Amino acid sequence: MPVITDPAFYAVAVPAVLLVGISKSGFGAGFGALGVPLMALAVPVPQAAAIMLPLLLIMDALGLKALWRERDAALLSLLIPAGLTGTVIGTLLFGLLSAKAVAGIVGAITLVFLAIRTVFPPKADAPPPPRAAGFFFGAVSGFTSFVAHAGSPPIGFYMLPLKLDPIRFTATLAVFFAVVNVSKLVPYGALGLIDWTNMATAAVLAPVAPLGVLIGVRVVRHIPPVLFYRLFSIGMLLTGVKLLYDGLN
Repeated sequence: MPVITDPAFYAVAVPAVLLVGISKSGFGAGFGALGVPLMALAVPVPQAAAIMLPLLLIMDALGLKALWRERDAALLSLLIPAGLTGTVIGTLLFGLLSAKAVAGIVGAITLVFLAIRTVFPPKADAPPPPRAAGFFFGAVSGFTSFVAHAGSPPIGFYMLPLKLDPIRFTATLAVFFAVVNVSKLVPYGALGLIDWTNMATAAVLAPVAPLGVLIGVRVVRHIPPVLFYRLFSIGMLLTGVKLLYDGLN
């Protein structure tokens, strides 16, 4: 069975999978979008996304088992249809808009959002953002997740101001991305991204996938909310810088 054997690939792929696994539990969630860009240091972005998809599904299953009861069902009733809409848009635009262009756009938007929140921090009594914004950012998240598994920054734009408890925040994201990732399977197959080489390589990396999730789940249940959201924002900052760099080079 064909499989990637280049040691340089695994030197970046193993940390990438571990990082995504930790982010799946919510601890350091903003860092999750760095997984594909890191792996793309060794292989093309579409191939990195294809290899990462089955690993994400393993992580999703573990995350759902640990966090399902903590989800915000009402919020998911808004976000899941939006995310699936983004998957459809990603399927239709695949090949028209390069992964490099998407990376640059997502990176720039992420940095602008963080700058606005830093200069104009939300007031404690500020009302939650409108549901229309939730659908918009949910759809954008579904789209960027489809192209490069970089859905965390857009959905974070909407969810951070909601000030959910860290475990509810984490569980809601876990369910959202589990549904979105499953919805990618058929389009990825139709687009030729699921082949023996990518799936065999994913199988080699599979033992790494649960490790990050287990580490993160243990931490997120005990982390103070202020520290949790600071880590999420730091993750978004690093993600924004890396994605913008990838888009410009």
